[in-house]
Amino acid sequence: MGRLRVAACQIDTVVGDLSGNVDRVLASLAEADAAGADLAVFPELALTGYPPEDLLLKPGFVGDNLEALQRVARATGRCAAVVGFVDVGRDLYNAAAVCAGGSVVGVYHKRLLPNYAVFDEERYFSPGEPASQLYLIGGVRVGVSICEDAWSPTGPVSEQAAGGAELIVNINASPYFQGRLDERTRMLATRAADASCSLVYVNLVGGQDELVFDGASLVLDEAGRVVASAAQFEEQVLVVDVEARPAFRTRLLDPRGRRRAPSLHSVVISERPRANADRRHPSTTAPLEPEDEVYEAIVLGTRDYVTKNGFSGVLVGLSGGIDSSLVATIATDALGAEQVHAVAMPSRFSSEASLSDAAALADNLGIELRTVPIEPAHASLLEMLEPSLGAPLTGLTAENVQSRIRGVVLMALSNALGWIVLTTGNKSELATGYSTLYGDTAGGFAVIKDVPKTLLYRLCQRRNARAGTDLIPDSVLAKPPSAELRPDQRDDESLPPYEVLDPVLAAYVEEDHTAAELVAAGYDPSLVDRVVRLVDLAEYKRRQTPLGVRVSHKAFGKDRRMPITNRYAGSGGSPGGSPPS
Repeated sequence: MGRLRVAACQIDTVVGDLSGNVDRVLASLAEADAAGADLAVFPELALTGYPPEDLLLKPGFVGDNLEALQRVARATGRCAAVVGFVDVGRDLYNAAAVCAGGSVVGVYHKRLLPNYAVFDEERYFSPGEPASQLYLIGGVRVGVSICEDAWSPTGPVSEQAAGGAELIVNINASPYFQGRLDERTRMLATRAADASCSLVYVNLVGGQDELVFDGASLVLDEAGRVVASAAQFEEQVLVVDVEARPAFRTRLLDPRGRRRAPSLHSVVISERPRANADRRHPSTTAPLEPEDEVYEAIVLGTRDYVTKNGFSGVLVGLSGGIDSSLVATIATDALGAEQVHAVAMPSRFSSEASLSDAAALADNLGIELRTVPIEPAHASLLEMLEPSLGAPLTGLTAENVQSRIRGVVLMALSNALGWIVLTTGNKSELATGYSTLYGDTAGGFAVIKDVPKTLLYRLCQRRNARAGTDLIPDSVLAKPPSAELRPDQRDDESLPPYEVLDPVLAAYVEEDHTAAELVAAGYDPSLVDRVVRLVDLAEYKRRQTPLGVRVSHKAFGKDRRMPITNRYAGSGGSPGGSPPS
C-alpha cells in the first residue's frame, strides 16, 4: 500500500491576470511544500482563469500563458504540481501540466469538452487523445484528468484506472448552482468505486462575471467514500495523506473491473514519498445548509465582481422593501459597511413605514443612508409631458416615470462618486417583466437576479437567524410586497401571488416545459396562459438587464438563450401586442 501526501489547492483566480494567477499558484505551492506534500494540485485553467472566452482568440494571450507555465515549472522541486493552462498544437487545448524538478514533465489534454448550459468549450478547444502515460509520484502511479472527463462512466478516469493508475487527480472549474455539491459528490463516488481507484477532485473557487465557483474540493478512496473535503466558497489548501491500495483484488472480484486495457507507461518523478513523521488525518468540512449555501454564493459572486473590476464602493436604492433590504445586506457582508452606500428616494406615494424600515436597516448594517426626494423631478416631468400628450400623465406610464427618475439619480451618483449601482430585481420579477427598463433595471450588477421571490424570503429569514436578531427588520418581511408607485399598490394586483407564481416559472423557465405540458401537469390553464405570456413578452427586457450571480441550474443569461422574435405556439401562442416597459 502506497501513501501520497497531496495538497488540493482551491484558489480564486482572475481571468486574464496571468501574473497574479501565477503568484497565487506559487504561494499555495510553497504552502503545500512546507506541509510536506508530494503533489500539489491546482484548478482547471488556473493560469488563465476560467472561462477565458475570446481572450483565447488572441495569440499573444495564449503565448503569455505558456510563459506563465514556465514560471510555475521553474518553481517546482521535490513537490510536483498539476496546474491547468492552455496548450498549443495544431489547435488549442484545455490542458494540465505536470511539473516537477524545475520543468514540465508531462501534459494532458482534456478529452471531453462541455458544450451545454454555460459552457461553450468546443468554440475554443479541440479534444485531446487518450492518455499515454501515468506519473510515478512518491511510488504511486498517478493519472491526470480535467473536469468533464470525470463525468463519463467509460471515459478517461476508467481508462487510466484500467491502465494501472492507483490515484487520479481531476482538476476543475465547476460552477455552482443549488444542489450541485450533492450531485457532484454522488458522481465522483461512483467514478472512484467503479475504477477502484482513489480520486482527488480540486475545484476553482470565486466569482467570474455571473458564475460562482464553489470550491468544495474532495478526496475519495477506492470505495468511493469521501475521506477529506475542503470548505465551500473559500480559498484553501487541503493537505491529506491519500492511501493508494492495490486494486487488483477488487477488480478481480468486481465485474466492473474486468475491463482489459494496456498498461500505461509511467514517467518517474519520485519513487518514494517524502519522509513525513506526522500523518495528515483526513479532514472534512460539513456542507452548508441550503439557504446558507445560496447566500454565501451570492456574497462571493458580489464581492469578486466588485473587487476584481476595481470599484471603490456600491450604491443601493433602498426602498424599505424586501428586495433592496436583502441586496444591501448581501453587499455589506461581501464588502464591509464602509463600501456600501444606500439612497432613499421617496415619492408622493412612499409610505412612512417604508422610509422608517430603510432607516432601521441602514442603522442595523452600519451603512450610509442619504435621502434624495424625487417629487420635484416627478412633478416637473408630469407638467412637461402634459402638453405633448394632451392630457395629464396617468397609469403605468406615470408609474414608470418615477422608476426612471430613480434610475437617473442612482446613475448620476454612480458617475460622480465612482460607485457601481446594484440593482434589486429578483428572478420572479425579471421573468414576468415586472420591472421598468432604464428604471429599476438601471445599474451595473444584479445581485439577486437568479433568486425567486419565495426563496428571497427564506434567505432573509435565515440571515436573521444567523445574526440572532432582526437584522432585516421584521416589518420588512411582514408587509405585502409593493412597488409603491401608486396609492396602496400591491404586487399581487399585477401578478399571481408569488407562492403560486414561482412554481410555474420554475417549470416553464428552468425545466423547459411548454404551456400544454404545464396544463397537463395540473396547473390552471388561465394561470399558465397568463404567466407564459408575461415571460415571453419580457424577453427583450431581460436582454438589456445587467448580469448577476447564477445560483440555479438555469439562469437568465448564458443558460437560457431564447429568441426575442419568437412565435412558437408551444410557448403559449403568439404574444401579440406590445409589452409594458
